Amino acid sequence: MKKIKSIIFVFALLVVGSSCEKFLNLKPQQNLDQELALSNDANVKTVMVSAYAIMRSSGIYGGCILRNSELTGGTGEISWQGTYNGPREIYNHQIIAANGEITYQWLDSYKCINICNNVLSALTVVNAEDREIVEGEALFLRSFMYFDLVRFFGKNYEPGAANPQLGVPLVLTPTGAIGNDNFVGRNTVEEVYAQVLKDLERAAAILPQVRPDGTSPYYATSGAANALLARVYLQKGAFDKARDAADKVISSQIYSLTATYAEAFNNEEYSSEDIFSSKFTSADGINQMTEFWSTTEYGGRDGDIEILDGHLSLYDPADQRLGLFWSGNDAMRSGKWNTMYGLVNLFRLAEMYLVRAECNQRLGTSVGNTPVDDYNMIHTRAGLAAATSVTLDDILLERRLELAHEGFKLHDMKRLKHNIGTLPYNDPRLVYPIPDREMTANPALKGQQNEGY
Repeated sequence: MKKIKSIIFVFALLVVGSSCEKFLNLKPQQNLDQELALSNDANVKTVMVSAYAIMRSSGIYGGCILRNSELTGGTGEISWQGTYNGPREIYNHQIIAANGEITYQWLDSYKCINICNNVLSALTVVNAEDREIVEGEALFLRSFMYFDLVRFFGKNYEPGAANPQLGVPLVLTPTGAIGNDNFVGRNTVEEVYAQVLKDLERAAAILPQVRPDGTSPYYATSGAANALLARVYLQKGAFDKARDAADKVISSQIYSLTATYAEAFNNEEYSSEDIFSSKFTSADGINQMTEFWSTTEYGGRDGDIEILDGHLSLYDPADQRLGLFWSGNDAMRSGKWNTMYGLVNLFRLAEMYLVRAECNQRLGTSVGNTPVDDYNMIHTRAGLAAATSVTLDDILLERRLELAHEGFKLHDMKRLKHNIGTLPYNDPRLVYPIPDREMTANPALKGQQNEGY
Protein backbone atom coordinates (compact mmCIF):
# COMPACT_ATOMS: atom_id res chain seq x y z
CA MET A 1 0.00 0.00 0.00
CA LYS A 2 1.28 3.41 -0.89
CA LYS A 3 0.93 5.43 2.30
CA ILE A 4 1.21 9.17 2.90
CA LYS A 5 2.77 11.13 5.73
CA SER A 6 -0.61 11.96 7.13
CA ILE A 7 0.72 13.36 10.36
CA ILE A 8 2.30 16.25 8.43
CA PHE A 9 -0.72 16.57 6.18
CA VAL A 10 -3.11 17.19 9.03
CA PHE A 11 -0.93 19.22 11.31
CA ALA A 12 -0.33 21.68 8.49
CA LEU A 13 -4.05 21.61 7.85
CA LEU A 14 -4.73 22.85 11.34
CA VAL A 15 -2.06 25.50 11.21
CA VAL A 16 -3.29 27.10 8.00
CA GLY A 17 -6.98 26.61 8.80
CA SER A 18 -7.78 25.08 5.42
CA SER A 19 -10.33 22.42 4.63
CA CYS A 20 -9.15 18.90 3.81
CA GLU A 21 -9.89 19.40 0.14
CA LYS A 22 -8.04 22.72 -0.10
CA PHE A 23 -5.01 21.31 1.67
CA LEU A 24 -4.39 18.85 -1.11
CA ASN A 25 -3.12 21.77 -3.18
CA LEU A 26 -0.67 23.14 -0.60
CA LYS A 27 3.02 23.34 -1.45
CA PRO A 28 5.35 20.91 0.35
CA GLN A 29 7.27 23.77 2.01
CA GLN A 30 4.17 24.57 4.04
CA ASN A 31 4.38 21.22 5.83
CA LEU A 32 5.81 20.93 9.31
CA ASP A 33 8.58 18.50 10.11
CA GLN A 34 7.26 15.28 11.62
CA GLU A 35 9.63 15.48 14.59
CA LEU A 36 8.38 18.98 15.40
CA ALA A 37 4.75 17.88 15.12
CA LEU A 38 5.39 15.18 17.74
CA SER A 39 7.90 17.01 19.89
CA ASN A 40 5.79 18.09 22.87
CA ASP A 41 2.53 17.62 24.70
CA ALA A 42 0.64 20.44 23.00
CA ASN A 43 1.67 19.40 19.49
CA VAL A 44 0.76 15.74 19.98
CA LYS A 45 -2.65 16.73 21.32
CA THR A 46 -3.18 19.01 18.33
CA VAL A 47 -2.26 16.19 16.01
CA MET A 48 -4.72 13.93 17.86
CA VAL A 49 -7.48 16.46 17.25
CA SER A 50 -6.58 16.39 13.57
CA ALA A 51 -7.32 12.65 13.50
CA TYR A 52 -10.91 13.50 14.33
CA ALA A 53 -10.94 15.99 11.46
CA ILE A 54 -9.94 13.21 9.08
CA MET A 55 -12.54 10.90 10.67
CA ARG A 56 -15.19 13.45 9.67
CA SER A 57 -14.02 13.43 6.04
CA SER A 58 -16.80 12.96 3.52
CA GLY A 59 -15.29 9.67 2.35
CA ILE A 60 -15.84 8.07 5.75
CA TYR A 61 -17.75 9.33 8.79
CA GLY A 62 -18.86 12.54 7.15
CA GLY A 63 -21.47 10.14 5.86
CA CYS A 64 -20.41 8.39 2.68
CA ILE A 65 -19.67 4.97 4.13
CA LEU A 66 -22.97 5.03 6.02
CA ARG A 67 -24.69 5.84 2.74
CA ASN A 68 -22.73 3.14 0.91
CA SER A 69 -23.74 0.45 3.40
CA GLU A 70 -27.37 1.33 2.78
CA LEU A 71 -26.92 1.45 -1.00
CA THR A 72 -25.18 -1.93 -1.09
CA GLY A 73 -27.55 -3.69 1.28
CA GLY A 74 -30.85 -1.90 0.69
CA THR A 75 -32.07 -3.61 -2.47
CA GLY A 76 -35.85 -3.34 -2.66
CA GLU A 77 -36.05 -0.76 0.14
CA ILE A 78 -34.24 2.26 -1.27
CA SER A 79 -33.34 3.44 -4.75
CA TRP A 80 -30.43 5.52 -6.02
CA GLN A 81 -31.63 8.20 -8.43
CA GLY A 82 -28.62 10.50 -8.35
CA THR A 83 -26.39 11.39 -11.25
CA TYR A 84 -23.09 10.40 -9.63
CA ASN A 85 -21.73 7.21 -11.11
CA GLY A 86 -19.72 6.06 -8.09
CA PRO A 87 -22.71 5.55 -5.79
CA ARG A 88 -24.69 4.12 -8.73
CA GLU A 89 -22.07 1.39 -9.17
CA ILE A 90 -22.32 0.61 -5.47
CA TYR A 91 -26.12 0.47 -5.59
CA ASN A 92 -26.09 -1.79 -8.67
CA HIS A 93 -23.36 -4.07 -7.26
CA GLN A 94 -21.22 -3.29 -10.29
CA ILE A 95 -18.25 -1.58 -8.66
CA ILE A 96 -15.00 -1.15 -10.56
CA ALA A 97 -11.65 -1.00 -8.79
CA ALA A 98 -11.23 2.64 -9.85
CA ASN A 99 -14.49 3.68 -8.12
CA GLY A 100 -13.84 7.01 -6.41
CA GLU A 101 -16.12 6.31 -3.47
CA ILE A 102 -14.28 3.22 -2.32
CA THR A 103 -10.92 4.83 -3.08
CA TYR A 104 -11.65 7.78 -0.80
CA GLN A 105 -12.83 5.46 1.95
CA TRP A 106 -9.55 3.57 1.78
CA LEU A 107 -7.37 6.68 1.62
CA ASP A 108 -9.17 8.62 4.36
CA SER A 109 -9.23 5.61 6.66
CA TYR A 110 -5.51 4.98 6.30
CA LYS A 111 -4.74 8.68 6.73
CA CYS A 112 -6.56 8.56 10.06
CA ILE A 113 -4.79 5.32 11.00
CA ASN A 114 -1.38 6.81 10.25
CA ILE A 115 -2.09 9.84 12.40
CA CYS A 116 -3.11 7.54 15.25
CA ASN A 117 0.04 5.47 14.79
CA ASN A 118 2.14 8.62 14.99
CA VAL A 119 0.37 9.75 18.16
CA LEU A 120 0.87 6.34 19.75
CA SER A 121 4.58 6.55 18.91
CA ALA A 122 4.90 9.87 20.78
CA LEU A 123 3.06 9.16 24.04
CA THR A 124 6.17 9.69 26.13
CA VAL A 125 6.05 13.46 25.51
CA VAL A 126 2.41 13.74 26.56
CA ASN A 127 1.79 14.98 30.10
CA ALA A 128 1.44 12.00 32.40
CA GLU A 129 -2.03 12.97 33.61
CA ASP A 130 -3.35 13.02 30.02
CA ARG A 131 -1.33 10.19 28.50
CA GLU A 132 -3.93 7.45 28.83
CA ILE A 133 -6.67 9.65 27.37
CA VAL A 134 -4.57 10.43 24.31
CA GLU A 135 -3.61 6.78 23.95
CA GLY A 136 -7.24 5.69 24.27
CA GLU A 137 -8.37 8.19 21.66
CA ALA A 138 -5.80 6.99 19.15
CA LEU A 139 -6.63 3.33 19.77
CA PHE A 140 -10.36 4.01 19.47
CA LEU A 141 -10.08 5.81 16.14
CA ARG A 142 -7.62 3.28 14.74
CA SER A 143 -9.94 0.41 15.63
CA PHE A 144 -12.95 2.27 14.22
CA MET A 145 -11.18 2.66 10.88
CA TYR A 146 -10.02 -0.95 10.72
CA PHE A 147 -13.41 -2.37 11.67
CA ASP A 148 -15.17 -0.72 8.77
CA LEU A 149 -12.30 -1.33 6.37
CA VAL A 150 -12.47 -5.07 7.03
CA ARG A 151 -16.26 -5.13 6.83
CA PHE A 152 -16.32 -3.46 3.41
CA PHE A 153 -13.15 -4.85 1.83
CA GLY A 154 -13.09 -8.34 3.34
CA LYS A 155 -15.54 -11.21 3.29
CA ASN A 156 -17.88 -11.59 6.22
CA TYR A 157 -16.56 -12.85 9.57
CA GLU A 158 -17.86 -16.38 10.05
CA PRO A 159 -18.45 -17.30 13.72
CA GLY A 160 -16.72 -20.50 14.77
CA ALA A 161 -14.44 -20.54 11.72
CA ALA A 162 -10.74 -19.73 11.37
CA ASN A 163 -11.53 -16.77 9.08
CA PRO A 164 -8.39 -16.97 6.93
CA GLN A 165 -10.04 -14.92 4.16
CA LEU A 166 -8.15 -11.76 3.27
CA GLY A 167 -9.05 -8.59 5.13
CA VAL A 168 -6.98 -5.41 4.86
CA PRO A 169 -3.33 -4.54 5.58
CA LEU A 170 -2.65 -3.95 9.27
CA VAL A 171 -0.27 -1.03 9.63
CA LEU A 172 0.49 -0.36 13.29
CA THR A 173 3.57 1.86 13.12
CA PRO A 174 4.02 5.34 11.64
CA THR A 175 4.70 5.67 7.95
CA GLY A 176 7.41 8.16 7.05
CA ALA A 177 9.46 8.08 3.86
CA ILE A 178 8.16 5.52 1.39
CA GLY A 179 10.35 2.44 1.02
CA ASN A 180 10.10 -1.29 0.57
CA ASP A 181 9.26 -1.75 4.26
CA ASN A 182 6.05 0.22 3.72
CA PHE A 183 4.65 -2.25 1.23
CA VAL A 184 2.62 -4.79 3.13
CA GLY A 185 0.02 -7.29 2.02
CA ARG A 186 -3.41 -8.00 3.40
CA ASN A 187 -3.89 -9.56 6.81
CA THR A 188 -6.63 -12.09 7.39
CA VAL A 189 -10.08 -11.13 8.61
CA GLU A 190 -9.30 -12.96 11.86
CA GLU A 191 -6.13 -10.93 12.39
CA VAL A 192 -7.86 -7.62 11.74
CA TYR A 193 -10.70 -8.40 14.14
CA ALA A 194 -8.19 -9.48 16.79
CA GLN A 195 -6.32 -6.18 16.49
CA VAL A 196 -9.53 -4.15 16.57
CA LEU A 197 -10.63 -5.89 19.76
CA LYS A 198 -7.21 -5.53 21.37
CA ASP A 199 -7.21 -1.80 20.70
CA LEU A 200 -10.78 -1.34 21.88
CA GLU A 201 -10.43 -3.32 25.10
CA ARG A 202 -7.47 -1.15 26.04
CA ALA A 203 -9.29 2.05 25.02
CA ALA A 204 -12.39 1.15 27.04
CA ALA A 205 -10.24 0.53 30.10
CA ILE A 206 -8.31 3.82 30.04
CA LEU A 207 -10.69 6.40 28.56
CA PRO A 208 -12.85 8.50 30.90
CA GLN A 209 -16.61 8.03 30.97
CA VAL A 210 -17.17 11.76 30.57
CA ARG A 211 -14.86 14.44 29.26
CA PRO A 212 -14.75 17.42 31.65
CA ASP A 213 -14.94 19.93 28.78
CA GLY A 214 -18.41 18.73 27.79
CA THR A 215 -17.34 17.35 24.40
CA SER A 216 -17.94 13.68 25.19
CA PRO A 217 -20.09 12.76 22.15
CA TYR A 218 -17.54 14.32 19.77
CA TYR A 219 -14.41 12.69 21.21
CA ALA A 220 -13.66 9.18 22.41
CA THR A 221 -14.84 8.05 25.83
CA SER A 222 -15.13 4.66 27.47
CA GLY A 223 -18.79 4.71 26.46
CA ALA A 224 -17.85 5.13 22.80
CA ALA A 225 -15.25 2.36 23.06
CA ASN A 226 -17.73 -0.01 24.71
CA ALA A 227 -20.39 0.86 22.12
CA LEU A 228 -17.96 -0.03 19.35
CA LEU A 229 -16.98 -3.20 21.20
CA ALA A 230 -20.65 -4.17 21.30
CA ARG A 231 -20.90 -3.60 17.56
CA VAL A 232 -17.73 -5.57 16.77
CA TYR A 233 -18.64 -8.51 19.00
CA LEU A 234 -22.16 -8.62 17.54
CA GLN A 235 -20.75 -8.68 14.00
CA LYS A 236 -18.53 -11.64 14.85
CA GLY A 237 -21.28 -13.51 16.69
CA ALA A 238 -19.75 -13.27 20.18
CA PHE A 239 -23.13 -12.57 21.73
CA ASP A 240 -22.09 -12.78 25.39
CA LYS A 241 -19.37 -10.18 24.93
CA ALA A 242 -21.57 -7.95 22.75
CA ARG A 243 -24.26 -8.08 25.44
CA ASP A 244 -21.83 -7.21 28.21
CA ALA A 245 -20.30 -4.30 26.32
CA ALA A 246 -23.74 -2.86 25.53
CA ASP A 247 -24.75 -3.33 29.15
CA LYS A 248 -21.75 -1.28 30.29
CA VAL A 249 -22.91 1.62 28.13
CA ILE A 250 -26.52 1.42 29.32
CA SER A 251 -25.74 0.85 32.99
CA SER A 252 -23.35 3.82 33.09
CA GLN A 253 -26.53 5.98 33.11
CA ILE A 254 -24.64 8.68 31.26
CA TYR A 255 -26.96 8.42 28.25
CA SER A 256 -30.74 8.38 28.00
CA LEU A 257 -33.19 7.97 25.14
CA THR A 258 -34.71 11.15 23.81
CA ALA A 259 -38.40 11.57 24.61
CA THR A 260 -39.37 10.98 20.99
CA TYR A 261 -37.68 9.22 18.11
CA ALA A 262 -37.59 12.39 16.01
CA GLU A 263 -35.67 14.27 18.71
CA ALA A 264 -32.66 11.99 18.19
CA PHE A 265 -32.04 13.44 14.71
CA ASN A 266 -31.38 16.72 12.92
CA ASN A 267 -29.68 18.25 15.93
CA GLU A 268 -27.00 20.90 15.80
CA GLU A 269 -25.67 19.72 19.16
CA TYR A 270 -25.70 16.28 20.70
CA SER A 271 -28.76 14.87 22.40
CA SER A 272 -28.92 12.72 25.54
CA GLU A 273 -28.92 9.66 23.27
CA ASP A 274 -25.70 10.36 21.38
CA ILE A 275 -22.69 8.32 22.45
CA PHE A 276 -20.40 9.39 19.61
CA SER A 277 -21.11 11.63 16.62
CA SER A 278 -19.54 13.61 13.81
CA LYS A 279 -20.36 17.30 14.14
CA PHE A 280 -20.53 19.71 11.21
CA THR A 281 -20.66 23.50 11.18
CA SER A 282 -20.87 25.89 8.25
CA ALA A 283 -17.06 26.06 8.30
CA ASP A 284 -16.84 22.30 7.76
CA GLY A 285 -19.29 22.06 4.89
CA ILE A 286 -22.49 20.08 4.58
CA ASN A 287 -22.59 16.57 6.00
CA GLN A 288 -22.86 13.90 3.35
CA MET A 289 -25.98 12.28 4.74
CA THR A 290 -28.01 15.43 4.22
CA GLU A 291 -26.44 15.97 0.81
CA PHE A 292 -27.56 12.61 -0.55
CA TRP A 293 -30.64 11.69 1.50
CA SER A 294 -32.39 15.07 1.49
CA THR A 295 -33.44 17.62 -1.11
CA THR A 296 -32.57 21.21 -1.90
CA GLU A 297 -35.22 22.34 0.60
CA TYR A 298 -32.91 21.29 3.42
CA GLY A 299 -29.58 21.82 1.70
CA GLY A 300 -29.28 18.48 -0.06
CA ARG A 301 -29.12 17.68 -3.73
CA ASP A 302 -32.25 16.86 -5.73
CA GLY A 303 -33.06 13.80 -3.67
CA ASP A 304 -30.57 11.15 -4.72
CA ILE A 305 -31.97 8.38 -2.49
CA GLU A 306 -35.63 7.45 -2.53
CA ILE A 307 -37.36 5.34 0.12
CA LEU A 308 -39.43 2.57 -1.44
CA ASP A 309 -42.63 0.87 -0.34
CA GLY A 310 -40.55 -2.23 0.34
CA HIS A 311 -39.24 -0.42 3.40
CA LEU A 312 -42.21 1.73 4.34
CA SER A 313 -44.54 -1.28 4.41
CA LEU A 314 -42.53 -2.78 7.28
CA TYR A 315 -43.92 -0.25 9.78
CA ASP A 316 -47.11 -0.49 11.79
CA PRO A 317 -49.34 2.42 10.68
CA ALA A 318 -49.26 3.70 14.27
CA ASP A 319 -45.45 3.70 14.39
CA GLN A 320 -44.22 7.26 14.92
CA ARG A 321 -41.04 6.39 13.02
CA LEU A 322 -43.13 6.06 9.90
CA GLY A 323 -44.19 9.66 10.35
CA LEU A 324 -40.61 10.86 10.07
CA PHE A 325 -40.53 9.93 6.38
CA TRP A 326 -41.68 12.71 4.11
CA SER A 327 -42.49 13.41 0.49
CA GLY A 328 -40.10 15.68 -1.38
CA ASN A 329 -39.32 16.09 -5.07
CA ASP A 330 -41.91 13.44 -5.97
CA ALA A 331 -40.55 10.66 -3.77
CA MET A 332 -40.39 9.55 -0.14
CA ARG A 333 -37.38 10.65 1.87
CA SER A 334 -35.77 9.70 5.15
CA GLY A 335 -36.45 12.40 7.74
CA LYS A 336 -33.26 11.62 9.68
CA TRP A 337 -31.00 13.74 7.49
CA ASN A 338 -32.42 17.22 7.01
CA THR A 339 -29.79 19.35 8.76
CA MET A 340 -26.87 20.66 6.74
CA TYR A 341 -24.56 21.51 9.61
CA GLY A 342 -25.76 19.24 12.37
CA LEU A 343 -24.68 15.84 13.59
CA VAL A 344 -24.12 12.57 11.85
CA ASN A 345 -25.15 10.13 14.57
CA LEU A 346 -22.59 7.30 14.73
CA PHE A 347 -23.51 5.59 18.01
CA ARG A 348 -26.89 6.00 19.69
CA LEU A 349 -28.13 4.50 22.94
CA ALA A 350 -31.04 2.87 21.09
CA GLU A 351 -28.54 0.60 19.33
CA MET A 352 -27.19 -0.57 22.68
CA TYR A 353 -30.65 -1.53 23.94
CA LEU A 354 -31.25 -3.53 20.79
CA VAL A 355 -27.85 -5.24 20.98
CA ARG A 356 -28.47 -6.24 24.59
CA ALA A 357 -31.99 -7.44 23.79
CA GLU A 358 -30.84 -9.53 20.83
CA CYS A 359 -27.95 -11.11 22.68
CA ASN A 360 -29.95 -11.87 25.81
CA GLN A 361 -32.67 -13.40 23.63
CA ARG A 362 -30.19 -15.58 21.77
CA LEU A 363 -28.47 -16.70 24.98
CA GLY A 364 -31.56 -17.10 27.16
CA THR A 365 -30.17 -14.59 29.67
CA SER A 366 -31.35 -11.35 31.25
CA VAL A 367 -28.12 -9.45 31.88
CA GLY A 368 -29.06 -5.84 32.63
CA ASN A 369 -32.71 -6.43 31.80
CA THR A 370 -34.98 -8.87 30.04
CA PRO A 371 -35.11 -8.92 26.25
CA VAL A 372 -38.75 -7.82 26.25
CA ASP A 373 -38.05 -4.84 28.53
CA ASP A 374 -35.16 -3.65 26.36
CA TYR A 375 -37.29 -4.17 23.27
CA ASN A 376 -40.09 -2.13 24.81
CA MET A 377 -37.73 0.76 25.56
CA ILE A 378 -37.46 1.28 21.81
CA HIS A 379 -40.88 -0.02 20.76
CA THR A 380 -42.96 2.13 23.09
CA ARG A 381 -40.96 5.27 22.33
CA ALA A 382 -42.18 4.81 18.76
CA GLY A 383 -45.75 5.11 20.08
CA LEU A 384 -46.53 1.39 19.98
CA ALA A 385 -48.10 -0.73 22.70
CA ALA A 386 -45.71 -2.58 24.98
CA ALA A 387 -45.18 -6.24 24.18
CA THR A 388 -45.56 -8.91 26.85
CA SER A 389 -43.19 -11.29 25.08
CA VAL A 390 -40.85 -11.14 22.11
CA THR A 391 -39.12 -13.45 19.68
CA LEU A 392 -35.72 -12.99 18.08
CA ASP A 393 -37.47 -12.02 14.86
CA ASP A 394 -39.36 -9.28 16.73
CA ILE A 395 -36.11 -7.83 18.03
CA LEU A 396 -34.40 -8.00 14.65
CA LEU A 397 -37.33 -6.24 12.99
CA GLU A 398 -37.22 -3.55 15.67
CA ARG A 399 -33.53 -3.07 14.96
CA ARG A 400 -34.23 -2.85 11.23
CA LEU A 401 -36.81 -0.10 11.75
CA GLU A 402 -35.06 1.85 14.49
CA LEU A 403 -31.64 1.98 12.82
CA ALA A 404 -32.85 2.31 9.24
CA HIS A 405 -30.69 4.46 6.96
CA GLU A 406 -27.93 4.97 9.53
CA GLY A 407 -25.32 2.73 7.90
CA PHE A 408 -26.22 -0.68 9.36
CA LYS A 409 -27.96 -2.34 6.43
CA LEU A 410 -25.18 -4.17 4.58
CA HIS A 411 -23.46 -5.36 7.73
CA ASP A 412 -26.66 -6.65 9.33
CA MET A 413 -27.66 -8.47 6.18
CA LYS A 414 -24.28 -10.18 6.09
CA ARG A 415 -24.13 -11.20 9.74
CA LEU A 416 -27.71 -12.51 9.59
CA LYS A 417 -26.90 -14.29 6.30
CA HIS A 418 -29.81 -12.74 4.43
CA ASN A 419 -29.91 -12.46 0.67
CA ILE A 420 -29.59 -8.97 -0.79
CA GLY A 421 -31.99 -9.08 -3.69
CA THR A 422 -30.93 -12.19 -5.59
CA LEU A 423 -27.40 -12.15 -4.16
CA PRO A 424 -26.48 -14.42 -1.25
CA TYR A 425 -24.91 -12.66 1.72
CA ASN A 426 -21.43 -13.92 0.82
CA ASP A 427 -21.54 -13.06 -2.87
CA PRO A 428 -18.23 -11.48 -4.02
CA ARG A 429 -20.15 -8.54 -5.46
CA LEU A 430 -20.99 -7.49 -1.91
CA VAL A 431 -17.29 -7.09 -1.08
CA TYR A 432 -15.59 -3.92 -2.30
CA PRO A 433 -12.49 -4.17 -4.50
CA ILE A 434 -9.13 -3.03 -3.23
CA PRO A 435 -8.75 0.34 -4.97
CA ASP A 436 -6.90 0.16 -8.26
CA ARG A 437 -4.39 2.84 -7.21
CA GLU A 438 -3.36 0.67 -4.24
CA MET A 439 -3.03 -2.45 -6.35
CA THR A 440 -0.79 -0.52 -8.75
CA ALA A 441 1.35 1.21 -6.12
CA ASN A 442 1.88 -1.68 -3.71
CA PRO A 443 3.64 -4.78 -5.08
CA ALA A 444 2.78 -6.69 -1.89
CA LEU A 445 -0.87 -6.67 -2.95
CA LYS A 446 -0.14 -8.56 -6.16
CA GLY A 447 -2.53 -11.49 -6.43
CA GLN A 448 -4.58 -10.23 -3.45
CA GLN A 449 -7.42 -8.46 -5.23
CA ASN A 450 -10.90 -9.54 -4.21
CA GLU A 451 -12.71 -12.09 -6.30
CA GLY A 452 -14.38 -10.77 -9.44
CA TYR A 453 -12.33 -7.58 -9.79
